[in-house]
Amino acid sequence: MMRATPCSLRGMVSAPHHLAAQAGRDVLADGGSAVEAAVATAACLAVVYPHMTGIGGDGFWLVAEPDGRSWAIDGSGAAAMAADRDLYRDHATIPWRGPLAANTVAGTVAGWQAALRRSGATLPLGRLLRDAIHHARTGVVVTAGGAQVAAAVSGALRPLPGDYARIFEPLGRPLAQGDMLRQPALAATLERLAGDGLDGFYRGALAQAIAGDLAALGSPLAAADLAAFDARPVAPLAVGIAGARLLNLPPPTQGVASLLILALFDRLSATEPDGFDHVHRLVEATKQAFRWRDAHVGDPATMTADAQTLLDDAARLDRMAGAVDLAHAAPWPHPPALGDTTWFGAADARGQVVSCIQSTYFEFGSGIVLPRTGIVWQNRGCSFALGGDGPNRLRPGARPFHTLNPALARFDDGRVMAYGTMGGEGQPQTQATLFTRYALFGQSLQAAVDAPRWLLGRTWGDPSTTLKIETGFDPALYATLAAAGHAVERVPAWSSMMGHAGAVVRHADGRIEGATDPRSDGMVATW
Repeated sequence: MMRATPCSLRGMVSAPHHLAAQAGRDVLADGGSAVEAAVATAACLAVVYPHMTGIGGDGFWLVAEPDGRSWAIDGSGAAAMAADRDLYRDHATIPWRGPLAANTVAGTVAGWQAALRRSGATLPLGRLLRDAIHHARTGVVVTAGGAQVAAAVSGALRPLPGDYARIFEPLGRPLAQGDMLRQPALAATLERLAGDGLDGFYRGALAQAIAGDLAALGSPLAAADLAAFDARPVAPLAVGIAGARLLNLPPPTQGVASLLILALFDRLSATEPDGFDHVHRLVEATKQAFRWRDAHVGDPATMTADAQTLLDDAARLDRMAGAVDLAHAAPWPHPPALGDTTWFGAADARGQVVSCIQSTYFEFGSGIVLPRTGIVWQNRGCSFALGGDGPNRLRPGARPFHTLNPALARFDDGRVMAYGTMGGEGQPQTQATLFTRYALFGQSLQAAVDAPRWLLGRTWGDPSTTLKIETGFDPALYATLAAAGHAVERVPAWSSMMGHAGAVVRHADGRIEGATDPRSDGMVATW
């Protein structure tokens, strides 16, 4: 079934949960900017989508202003000063779950603060957090997707120290679809932030309570780590392709990979959407981009290669594109990046467009839930390497590699497009699929999101490294890709493993259109 693309003139929010999209839309209706709407959306997602995101995670912002400027905020936390290799001397790798996985500062709230400060926000903080506080205290109905995740991770998370079982399994079992999830401690925490200011998360009485719980549960994070942190304004990465200039976040994110895929595909081209040339060439461009990413991207302080320099080197991009075999698949697999995330976007009537993404990394992050504050703490730091001296090696104060990357495109005709998805390794691939369908092949925005997708590599909980392709493509495509050497694995239509994508486009004449993913619980909320 072909779904129509919603349009409006006064503002729009796309988010993977309908309550969060509505919270942002209502802020627009109250006179808020796209940034203010995005903060309301982000806070609401932290409550209603706790398996994907939360205030104990990280976030990244990419904002297009109506005057042509673009700016970005890096809200990724650093490793605790006590998180050194000696702490993990009894481990071959950093644990994925538990207190030792909760080893980096949560940067999401500082990202909100920096974005609001940079944009000149005027609405009271209490207004922006109002709906999130309400849903945390009163409760939210558990969706089918949320229940499925809760059931899958219950065995791993229930025994962990902290309040996971008390909050998310109050009946002695994982919450099921239709059950009510209530988070009173988180509601009180959000109220304190609304009253005292967002800085209280890192400095003051609330920060002391957070640090105290982390220490009691066995995390290496301390009050001094929180107090030393602030979100950072960064220059977006950018690359030009035919008809548009693409923007994304610099390292430690994989934004360079997202841009590199599209820059290479711009040199490879294809004649029609979703045919062999389209899919094969994007997949092969992905392999090129991921090899560069995995060799070079990590904490910018330790990187020896510069991402923007690569994107500016047209001759090198030509050579990388020229290395793609147009008829045969290059060898794979490559080490994957996992994780779950929420992307959301907003646009207002004056022309500000926001692309934002935040995450606790794995479902429910480390699984550590702080008793006094109800915060689910991330496990982003489990992606650090304990061995070697690469750019993603563990060091106190280092920032880990991030799958998170929100995307923006400025078209030559005046359109501004914010787009993104959750899905770890799949984020750059889904971004490329969505963008090329809409921008190069003229599909409607909603159709570009709804159509079948593919994912190269391993997904969370699945050890296979195949080229996973949803049902719904031309039947001949699967056989043609397999004949070219791709390890094709067919998966059901609208599979959650393909991410929860979304997009918002503001046209030069003021029209705003948006799309949300049928694979999520989201909606496009218009004003």
